[in-house]
Amino acid sequence: MRVTIRGRRLPGLLGRDIGIDLGTANTLVYLKGKGVVLAEPTVIAVDTHTDAIVAVGREAWEMLGRTPSRIAAIRPMQEGAIADFDTTRRLLAYFIGKVAGRFSRPRVILSVPYGTTQVEKRAVMEAARQGGAKEAFLVEEPLAAAIGAGLPVEEPIGHMVVNIGGGTTEVAVIALGGVVRGMSLRSAGDALNRSIQAFLRKKYRLEVGERTAEVIKLEIGYACDPVPGSTTTVKGIKLTTGLPEGIEVSAAEITEAMQEPLGAMLSAVKNVFEQTPPQLASDIIDRGITMTGGGALLHNLDRLLAKELYLPVVVADDPITCVARGTGKILYQIGTLNRLALYHA
Repeated sequence: MRVTIRGRRLPGLLGRDIGIDLGTANTLVYLKGKGVVLAEPTVIAVDTHTDAIVAVGREAWEMLGRTPSRIAAIRPMQEGAIADFDTTRRLLAYFIGKVAGRFSRPRVILSVPYGTTQVEKRAVMEAARQGGAKEAFLVEEPLAAAIGAGLPVEEPIGHMVVNIGGGTTEVAVIALGGVVRGMSLRSAGDALNRSIQAFLRKKYRLEVGERTAEVIKLEIGYACDPVPGSTTTVKGIKLTTGLPEGIEVSAAEITEAMQEPLGAMLSAVKNVFEQTPPQLASDIIDRGITMTGGGALLHNLDRLLAKELYLPVVVADDPITCVARGTGKILYQIGTLNRLALYHA
């Protein structure tokens, strides 16, 4: 099978080729014929004296905030873009080698946030090639998420997808295999974590790390309607004394802490919907909004969107893997998705 990409005709992808959801918080890899075979935090630990890799993925994530002076735990992706090119290259090399084989050079489809600049796209593709890919292609995350969620993106019907990752929130209206209207917002899961940290620092003078904030969000974080009486114990450093301290924090307080980034997400969805052509807007009113990405699992976020937008909202099955599964489906359907917007340098 063949597919046209920017005027080129390419043969169908091979069996060992892979799709990668290179996220700010997590990286997921889809191997053709196997499904999602790897899901690891986008973190790498390096020995600063020898430049040797100490740990990658989950093991490196466990080191965040806990490393000795000679080891640096690095998150090379920030807000959906490459912040450290060399580290991203090494991270991709590790993941590609682990999944496709050390001496294999597969073709790779990677997802990128909607609105990524040409410079950023070239950086991602170059990092993939230097990391071991024979060729690299890019697909926008909301389109991959919609495909992974099982939406019929090739049909002349409007679908709205809200994909909430670690670094970015993408809102897109998709029809005929492409994004008709879209917006990328650099306010997502990490922004929610930072808002929790700032709240605890301001109200309780308690300093906590990003990992602790993430745990708090997962345990008692509600976008709206928090469970009455739900609390958790938070341990950190009291800024006034410099000593460790534990406090009880309620779900209602965490909901209050997250209002600013949640408000930004809501505004983005409203703005995209207002810009949507009337006929596609009618389709969305009938079919509602599909939520994907790890941020979709925030308690009651679907309820908040439905309440504020007066639209039905559905969380996709296994929303965390939607983008990766979407890249995988593209591997299988690349000969038939003839309108699909893939980027290739």
